[in-house]
Formats: sequence, structure tokens, C-alpha cells
Amino acid sequence: MNKKPDKSTTIKIYITIACISLLQGMQFGPSPVLKQIGDHFSDVSTSMIKMLVTGPSLIGMFCALACGVMVTKISKKKLLLICSLVAAASGILPVFVDNFAFLFACRMVYGFVVGFATALNTAVVAEWFEGEARVKAMGFQAATVGAGMAIIKAGAGILGADVFTNSYYINALAFLSFIVIFFCLPETGKAVPAEGSKISINGRVLLIGFLGMLEYIFLISYTTNISMHLSGALEGDSIAAGNLDTIFSVTQIIIGLILGSITRITRKATIPVSMGCFTLGAVVLALFPSNFIMLSIGSILCGFSQGIFMPTAMVEAANAVPPIAAAMASGVLTCGTCIGQLISPFLLDNTAKAVNGTVTTTGVYTVAAIGMAVSAVFAAFVLMRKEPAAK
Repeated sequence: MNKKPDKSTTIKIYITIACISLLQGMQFGPSPVLKQIGDHFSDVSTSMIKMLVTGPSLIGMFCALACGVMVTKISKKKLLLICSLVAAASGILPVFVDNFAFLFACRMVYGFVVGFATALNTAVVAEWFEGEARVKAMGFQAATVGAGMAIIKAGAGILGADVFTNSYYINALAFLSFIVIFFCLPETGKAVPAEGSKISINGRVLLIGFLGMLEYIFLISYTTNISMHLSGALEGDSIAAGNLDTIFSVTQIIIGLILGSITRITRKATIPVSMGCFTLGAVVLALFPSNFIMLSIGSILCGFSQGIFMPTAMVEAANAVPPIAAAMASGVLTCGTCIGQLISPFLLDNTAKAVNGTVTTTGVYTVAAIGMAVSAVFAAFVLMRKEPAAK
């Protein structure tokens, strides 16, 4: 049964959510300096460079599923404290070793954090809030994920402007998350199933997980390509790339804060609408690679998609199961998004190459726009039908 936290506890839970979101945002730390990393490790393929952002999803998808069981063995608080230390260590160690294999290995270790932190962020919300309070908290979660991404990307872009390895120091913020989570998150112990409830998932959760995979196959292309997409006077400008990433993230923050108002208007069409926003954004990015104003508009539209999709999908997944299974449901969705992120560079790059004869960021954004448009139509078809009767 969900607790009813008092005002002081509610504030502490919200602060904890923000710190978990910061840990999640560290996945995108390499994004503003991907071009510099690629130039430095010139013998490494572009797809492998992009996997510094998407690669953690390989480990993350297994950890997300494992999280549903782990919360019955270890408390959410202890798991999150471990995640904080892993994020700090795996993020900072590459500063001292100039080797791509080591850098890639550390990013894969960080995948532990991607899986557990994403699933636990939703599980914490599901444990403490229900009904409208849950929707509000999930919107706040989306906003703070955007804020975390903005802080990490902008900070990494600034730190890595002259020497790209300096961008790794942004991961020291994980120590701050450790301290705040330690003092703010109440220790509720291991999750124990209530009588008549069990840790299980259903078809609705699997559907939402599949849509999450489709969303992130195309959405992640924004982050993995934006720094390499800039042309003309903007080419190679890590600060400009960081600013565009920040615009993307700030948009997500704003959308998260007003999510309740958006869902009241879009209702069952919320997820298809989010996919449509990215479609438009990717088209703008493909058409105007050297125009910062138009790139900013494209970033805003892509940010709309991120800000609307994830909290909506998380609420859908959490509401489809009993509270004890919230971490597992979140894990299924996280697994879907991780699979999407993982296969995205290879799928989009190879498709773009098959169509154009070579891989270009413009080609990738064009393929992503078409793919997301098709996904939006599919999502509208499966989600806007009459819902099945409640269990």
C-alpha cells in the first residue's frame, strides 16, 4: 500500500528524485565531445564512438529487469547509494587512461547505473505516491531528468572545450547525489509483496516497453549525432553542441512541469503526439545543419518528445501493475528503451548508408524522422482503441 508522506518527507522524496535523475543524465556526458573523441581515436569507427552514449544500455537493460527482483533483496536506498559510487568511479577513471577500450569499458560499467537508477526512479515514485500525486511526481521526474541532462551536457561541453578529457570530471557530481540520497531518502527496507499481490507483468506493460524501444531507436539519434551534425561556422563547436543539448533538456524540464495539463488535452494520444514532435524536429535538424536558430527549434521539438513520452510511459507501466511490481514494470520499459538506444546507431547508420551510399548525420536524421512517423501511426492505432476491462 502506498504511503502518504507529510510535506517534509514529500520534499525529501522530490529532492531524491532529482538526484537519481542526475545519475541518469550522466549517460549523456560524452555527447558534446563525441566529435573530439572521434578525432582523437581516429582508428575507431563512428558507430563505436556513438556507443559511448548508447553502449551503457546493453548492461542497463539487464540491470533494469534484475532491479524488479533486487528490490526484494536489497533496499532501494542501498541500491541507489551503490549506483552513485559506480557512476562517479566509472565516469572519472578514464581521465587517467588514454585508451578507447578502457573508456568504453568504463561506460559499460556505468550501464549498471542506467538500468538500476532508471527503474528505481519510477519505483520510488510508485512507492510514495498514487493517483494525481503520482502523475505530478512523474512529471517532476521527467523535468529533473531533463535538468540532469542539461547540467551534465552543458558542464561537459564547457569543461571539454579545450581538452575533451576534462569533460569526464562532470561525473564527480555523482558524489553529491550519494550524499543527498543518503540523507533525504527514507529507508523503507526490502520490498515485500502484500497478500494477493506478486511481482509480475502483463501485456500492457510489454506493449509500453515495445513503444519505448521504438521511441528510443529514433530519439537517441538526436544526442548521438548533434555534435557531429553541425556544419559551416558551427562545425566542431562543442559549446554550440552543448547549448543545443541544453535547449533539448530545458524543453524536457518545462514539459515535465506542465505534463498534467498536456495529458488532459491529449489523453490517449499523448504518446503518439510525443512521437510526432520528434518527427518534426528531426526534419528541421536534417534541413538546417548550419543554422543555430533552426537547430534550436529542432532541439525544442525533440525535447518535447522526450519530455512527454517517458513520464507518460512510466505512469502507464506503473499503473498497469500492483505497487510491488512497479520496479519490474519500470524495468521492462527501461529494457525497451535501452534496446532502442543500443541498436540505434547501427540500425540508423546502416539504413542511411543503404539509401544514400554513405553515412551522414543528415541522412540519419531523415531516416529517424521517417521511422518515428511510422511508429507514431502504430502507437495511435494500439493506444487509442478502447481499453480492455480492468483486472
